[in-house]
Amino acid sequence: MGVAGSFPGFTGRPPGPVMDRDEADRALARLGAEHEAIETSLLALQDHAGRRLLEGADLTGVTKERWASAEQSITLLWGYFDAYAAALARAREIRAGRRYPGKDDLAALTEVLRGDSVTVANPGAVGADPATGGPARLSERFTLEELVARMNDLYARSLDMVVAADSVWSALPARIDLLAAELRRTRSLAHSVGVRPGEHPAGDDLESITQELTTLRVQVISDPLAFWLPGPGSAAPGGGRPDTSRYDRAARALEDVRREIEAVLAVRQDAEQRLVQLRDVLSRADRTLSEARSARGEVLAKIAASEVPAVSGPPTALQERLAAASEYRRHAQWNRLSPLLDSLEREAEDELLRARESLTSVTAPLAVRAELRGRLDAYKAKVARHGLAEDPLLIERYDAARRMLWSAPCDLRVAEQAVLRYQRAATDLLTPRPRGEHGGQGETS
Repeated sequence: MGVAGSFPGFTGRPPGPVMDRDEADRALARLGAEHEAIETSLLALQDHAGRRLLEGADLTGVTKERWASAEQSITLLWGYFDAYAAALARAREIRAGRRYPGKDDLAALTEVLRGDSVTVANPGAVGADPATGGPARLSERFTLEELVARMNDLYARSLDMVVAADSVWSALPARIDLLAAELRRTRSLAHSVGVRPGEHPAGDDLESITQELTTLRVQVISDPLAFWLPGPGSAAPGGGRPDTSRYDRAARALEDVRREIEAVLAVRQDAEQRLVQLRDVLSRADRTLSEARSARGEVLAKIAASEVPAVSGPPTALQERLAAASEYRRHAQWNRLSPLLDSLEREAEDELLRARESLTSVTAPLAVRAELRGRLDAYKAKVARHGLAEDPLLIERYDAARRMLWSAPCDLRVAEQAVLRYQRAATDLLTPRPRGEHGGQGETS
């Protein structure tokens, strides 16, 4: 019905001098074209899918209020159009009276086409006028220009309301139905893995999403305009978009639940393998701790004056939780097994790392002794290659260091000093001296 919801074509002028024949004929031609355009627009509005849906819907809220006003406006529109058509017919009748109209005929034509000669009865005179907001009048007088302006305003507001409601109905219910179908599939899958309301948070979430979608669909059907966001600064009918924020939140919540259900399904598929791996990790941790305890006894027997940390017992708490996990698997309680396996895997790896660190800490003195033994023998082999193995000082210091390192308990601090003395004596003998320099054999004790 014209650009931006107005009737096209009318460019009426205010009352003025009497029109001549050519002016009258041009005005009648414009009026005829305008009549057809207005009728086409009103029939399109009458046949609009959104209007038909509004007519048959059980409306509530803001939509109910605005549709009641729009229905009154559409009734007024048809009344205005009938008056407009009658004025056009009257003007045509005057013009058809003579081929060359006289002054009286032209004056009558001017009055019809430019004057406020159109009287319109108001069938809904009770209450407020939907066009002006003031008290409704039994009848009104208009010029054709004023009548078209009034129809443009009523039509634009009626069409805006109809298009907005139709846009919401076209966009949201179908999407809600698709999401509801996905929700039903997810609920069925959740039930199969033991995710139920009151037993698992995801089950409670599914229940909440179900209630929200049910409520949302009822509200969208009965009050679509409550879900319409007008476009900023838009004058076109239906300028705006459906408000999908509640639908979007429900869709995101369902996606989160779906991912959680998929994680539970993954647990069902590889639970046995993960339990076997857990048992292996905890078994290795237990063996490592046993080795650490044995090593600690050896260190205490063989190494003197050394701080040896205590070794904790086996991880009985983890073993008990592992047994609970096996029970969950046996009874297909996948929703309980999933988080338990996740935490057990982390804690079992931590336990194995702790056991290895304990073994390393306990055996550190033995490692130090082994390093000192290796260093002593390496220097002995080095001096032997240089023909100094029979040097008395080296023999004496080697024997002293060896007795300390191969006796129990071994004092590592004293043994390290003995190895250093042997190392320094060997270094002195292996270091070339300037010709003519005479010196002793280094330290003698």
